[in-house]
Amino acid sequence: INSTANCVKEFLKEIPIQDLTNGDVLITNDPWKTSGHLNDLTVVTPIFIDERVVAFFATTCHTVDIGGKPMSAEAKDVYEEGLWLPVTRLYRGGKPNEDLFNIIRSNVRSPQEVLGDLHAQVAGNEVGGRELVKYMNEFGLEDLAPLADEILSRSELAVRDAIGLWPEGTYENEMTSDGFDEPITLRVQVTVADRGVVIDRDGTSPQSSYGINVVLNYSFAYGIFAIKCMAAPDLPNNEGSFKPIQFRAPRGCILNAIHPVPVASRHTLGQLLPSVIFGALADVLPDQVMAEGYDADWIIQPYGLDDQGRRIAFHLVWTGGTGARPNKDGLSTLAFPARSQSIPVEIVEDRSPLVFFRKELRQDSGGPGKFRGGCGQTVQFRVQSRNPFFISPKCERTVYPAAGLHGGLPGSKGEFSLSMGRGAHPKKDLLLKPGEIVTFKLPGGGGYGNPWERDPDLVLKDTVNGLVSKQAALNDYGVVLINGPQGLALDHDETRKLRDRVNGRKVV
Repeated sequence: INSTANCVKEFLKEIPIQDLTNGDVLITNDPWKTSGHLNDLTVVTPIFIDERVVAFFATTCHTVDIGGKPMSAEAKDVYEEGLWLPVTRLYRGGKPNEDLFNIIRSNVRSPQEVLGDLHAQVAGNEVGGRELVKYMNEFGLEDLAPLADEILSRSELAVRDAIGLWPEGTYENEMTSDGFDEPITLRVQVTVADRGVVIDRDGTSPQSSYGINVVLNYSFAYGIFAIKCMAAPDLPNNEGSFKPIQFRAPRGCILNAIHPVPVASRHTLGQLLPSVIFGALADVLPDQVMAEGYDADWIIQPYGLDDQGRRIAFHLVWTGGTGARPNKDGLSTLAFPARSQSIPVEIVEDRSPLVFFRKELRQDSGGPGKFRGGCGQTVQFRVQSRNPFFISPKCERTVYPAAGLHGGLPGSKGEFSLSMGRGAHPKKDLLLKPGEIVTFKLPGGGGYGNPWERDPDLVLKDTVNGLVSKQAALNDYGVVLINGPQGLALDHDETRKLRDRVNGRKVV
């Protein structure tokens, strides 16, 4: 949210609007101007009517490879992380900048995929611009300013009205993340006043020498996201709806990192930010927040040569469980707060030497609660190639699990292991041995509310479906299950007696 819109302003600082011509297409992947790391390419297209720029269409797309060290947390600075494209023209007057295309093609491991996505971004902007011009012509609009002003002012007012219902005050929270070799503290103070919100990150750990640093633009985006989820989730995301929200982070902290520190794996911290903000407001707005989830996508990049000598590079995005909500369970293996989606294993197997053995939900991984956290998953594969093959993992919550809320218990921690007895660091690149099996167990989300208040029928259903073990049903939820003639069944009397005894009520 917002990082692409902010980036358009940065483009215009480098190439003023009067220097643009019809058919120009601009590009950059500057992490400090866009969305935080070099893999994200931002393409901006000015839209003309009668030789006047009336709008800009912009897309930001994460590309599978950008050269340098494959998307890893181990680079020592941003220059080691790949090809840096300053704000420049990808097309000039409708003609491609062939020199730039050749530079990109020659510096990435998967040129067909990278350039294919890049052309798709250009085409997407072009289609959007064409339809906008048709719309403006149909309604006789010479420019969009009056319409835009109305949309922005209404959006701002709606968000301010929603925040105005919140109790004023300053609310604090902190979270400990795995970090790289040492824990990282993410601290927040959320001040609600004058129908607006100020998010302050003072007290957060300093920037790291590893590539888990976050630029301010990315931190700001996920701070906005959290407040929008609570205040006005159905409103459009625009500068008006963001105006009531301010974000501060000390320069040089890990959420406002200074160039040229490495930033490739910034999502492992940046995507934790909404949960920290939800936790700060959990006591005063308990019905508008969710428990912590796995939060940071596990992005696993296998790369190397297959048996035919072809270069292979994949981004495998695997998801864990989201946190439980005030009136619903968390969701299993769903990307939140990001909106990533896994590549089907059949496609990966068809286009790479990876062979999968397991991809299944993890039993007992969702944090117990009146509403259960979402479950993580277990993914297991082997690389069948005689050539050297590496993986670059980016795994979070292997040390510090997702916390529950209001009596809910934590979700399970994640695990990363190898079959040949070697230790596996969750964020370090490694060379796989021939035949070695890799196993990833993704974390579950935290629970919400006292698990012993969960509807016993829901516990039975979870157990029948393999999400909760029979032992966990007893120990974590106080639900007694027995084997009946039709399969697993609920023992109502024993469950009531057990729960009454633990809760201090008289057992009849």
